[in-house]
Amino acid sequence: MDWLKIGSAILLIAMFFFILPSAKRMVKNSPKGSTSDWMGFIVPMAVVVLFIILLIALV
Repeated sequence: MDWLKIGSAILLIAMFFFILPSAKRMVKNSPKGSTSDWMGFIVPMAVVVLFIILLIALV
């Protein structure tokens, strides 16, 4: 490995340890989703997946 890869790996690990406490705090204090919130996410995702399957089947 050259020094650029080693330096990049060290910076990536350092960034992970600086961001981890903030991410834990955000997850702990985030609002919880209701069933209607999750359905508002799942239905459009299912439509997109079905559309992609349709496009693949047409090829």
